[in-house]
Amino acid sequence: MEKKINYQQILLSKLQEIKEKGEKPTLCLHACCGPCFTIPYEIIKGFFKITVIYNNSNIYPKEEHDRRLEEFKRYIKEINADVEFIEFPYDNLTYNNDLEPRADDKEGHERCRICFRKRLRQGFEYAKSHNFEYFGTVMTISRYKNAQDINKIGHELEQEFFPVKWLDADFKKNDGYEHSLDIIREHEMYFQEYCGCIYSYNAYLSKNTKK
Repeated sequence: MEKKINYQQILLSKLQEIKEKGEKPTLCLHACCGPCFTIPYEIIKGFFKITVIYNNSNIYPKEEHDRRLEEFKRYIKEINADVEFIEFPYDNLTYNNDLEPRADDKEGHERCRICFRKRLRQGFEYAKSHNFEYFGTVMTISRYKNAQDINKIGHELEQEFFPVKWLDADFKKNDGYEHSLDIIREHEMYFQEYCGCIYSYNAYLSKNTKK
């Protein structure tokens, strides 16, 4: 079995290195929703000039995509987050072309890795074309997303999109997920019941219909 890497410790070491240099590099940060943005932003906000990209055409249906987007914007405004916010066009139909062949996969398997790669690739493309120094994602805050997979994909894409550097992280570590729940409750944020894609949506509906 492959040894797991502590990506959160790597992040903390990187933040200390940035602090010692006394300069804030630019970071393009993919974020999927307000709840997942909470703790990652609290950890990194003092170290980077942050641009958030909301490129989440995986989310189904569109009403859910828009609800998460608007809740995210509300939270950013409430905390007066020092970020630029970029919203990508929504195109779930095209997005699902690569996921449909793996429709029967269980959550957390190859279909999810394909989805991670698609959104991270979009983020790297944006980061490189806009001359960002770093690219990262908040997705590792989730208990249901494999941080080893996400960071491995990030490093693979880093080689393709040089000189943009991948920002290692596993934001669920050190009770990050639990602390995010406190912030969610404090701000009365909408907290979604499924990951986002049509397949997780259908699984959620099926599970709750049987109750």
